[in-house]
Amino acid sequence: MEITVRQFSMLLQLGESETLEYKESFGDEAIETLGAFANARGGVIILGVRDSGDVTGLQLGRNTLEEMANKIQNITDPRLQPSVTTLSYDGKTVIILQVSAKSGSPVSVRGRYFRRVGKTNQRMSHEEIMQAMTASMGLSWDACVESLSSMEDLQQDLIDRFIADVRRLGRRPIPEQIGQEEFLKKMGLVQDNLPTRAALLLFGKNPEKYFPSAFLKIGRFRSPTHITDDLEAHGSLIEQLDRTMGWFRDRLSTEFSFTGKAQREVLWEYPLNAIREAIINVLCHRDYTSAAHSQIRLYDERLEIWNSGTLPPPLTPEMLLIEHDSIPRNRKLAEAFFYMGLIERWGSGTTRIALELATAGLPPPHFVSHLGKFQVIFRKKDKKQALSDAQEIVVQYVREKGSISNALYQKITGVSKRTASRELKQLVDKGVLTVEGSAKKGRAVLYRLVSIKGP
Repeated sequence: MEITVRQFSMLLQLGESETLEYKESFGDEAIETLGAFANARGGVIILGVRDSGDVTGLQLGRNTLEEMANKIQNITDPRLQPSVTTLSYDGKTVIILQVSAKSGSPVSVRGRYFRRVGKTNQRMSHEEIMQAMTASMGLSWDACVESLSSMEDLQQDLIDRFIADVRRLGRRPIPEQIGQEEFLKKMGLVQDNLPTRAALLLFGKNPEKYFPSAFLKIGRFRSPTHITDDLEAHGSLIEQLDRTMGWFRDRLSTEFSFTGKAQREVLWEYPLNAIREAIINVLCHRDYTSAAHSQIRLYDERLEIWNSGTLPPPLTPEMLLIEHDSIPRNRKLAEAFFYMGLIERWGSGTTRIALELATAGLPPPHFVSHLGKFQVIFRKKDKKQALSDAQEIVVQYVREKGSISNALYQKITGVSKRTASRELKQLVDKGVLTVEGSAKKGRAVLYRLVSIKGP
C-alpha cells in the first residue's frame, strides 16, 4: 500500500510502536526489525528518520532500492519481499519498507529469529520457534504421541468422567456402546495405540513423567518475598483445576448480599467464574515444552497468574478485552475442554473474565505478554468501578430474565426515571450492559448483559 504525504505525517506523529519503527539508515538492524514484524503483526519501517521523529532524509543512488531489496532477500529465510517505496517530505527523501505478518514458518535473519514486542525486537526462544514451525505445518504440539508412553499411563476413571461429560453436553455425538480406547481414537487423543501428549495431560497418572513443568504452584503472598501459604497442584489437568479451585474457595474472603430472595448471595473477593476461566486458560494454553511451571500469586490487593508462553501473533494483550480470533496453542486440549463444557465458546475466555469482573464491580483484567511469559492480573474493587446495591440487584435480574427496560429498572429499585437513566448508563460505560433499540426511532430500548461471541 502506497503511503501519501498526509499519512506519512500522521506516522511521524504516532511515534515508534509495535508496528512502526524509524531508522536513520539501512542495515542489518533494519532487516532484523522486518523479520520481527513478519513474525508478529507486520509493520512499517521508515528510513531517513531519527528515533525522535525528525526527518533527516537519505541520498539515493541509481540502484539503491534494488540493492536494498536483494540484501533483504539474501539474509532472510524464508525470503522476505517487503514493499519498498520512496517519498519526498519537506524536500527530503525517505524510504518506506512495509511487511505483512508471515503465516507460514517463522522468518530468520542470518539464522536468528526475532519477534516484535512493544517497541523492541526480541530473540525468539527455542520453544517459540518450534511452536511457530509446528503451527506452520498445520500441526499442534499436543496432537503428537509420546513414543515411550503407553495406554497404561492413563487413568480409566478420568476417561470415564470425560466420556460422561461429553455425552451429557451433547457437543459431540457418542455411540451408546463404545470402549475407552475407541472413543479416544475418534477424539484424536490416541494414535497407533499410543496416547497423545494431550491424552497424557488430560488423563495421565503422572503427566510430569513426560512433562516435568506440568503443574501449578499457588501461593498466598504478603509481599514478593513473604509467602504465608502455598500449594502445588499436580496430576492431570482436571485434577489440577479441581485442586486449585478448592484452594481458592478455602482462602478467598466472602461477604453476603441480601437480594430479597430466600437465600443470601455469596460475594467472593474475586468472582470464582473469572478465576476458573483464568485457570482453564493456563492449563489449555501454556507452553508445556518450557521448563517454567505456572504460578498463581494471591496478594492482599491483587491476584497474579503467570504462565509460560507468549501470545501467538497477531494477538495482543489489548485484543483480549474485545471479540478476537481463537488461536489455541494446544488444539487438542482446547477441543477436549470445549467438549467437556470447560470452554463455552472458542476465543471468549478472556472477555468472559472481563465481564465477570465488571459485573462484580472490579477493574478490568490486566494482560501482559512479555519475555516468553503471559500474565493476567486481577485487582481489588475501587470506588469508580463498584456497583451500587441497586445496580447489583438489576444485574442479577438481567442474568435471570435476559433484559431490562428503564421503566422496569425504576419499578425494581424505586428510583426516578432520571436516576435510572444515569445508573443504566454507568452499567453500559463499565462494560456490563449493552443497549438495544432507540427511543428516537420508535423502538423499545432494552438493556442486556454484554454478549460474548466466539469467532
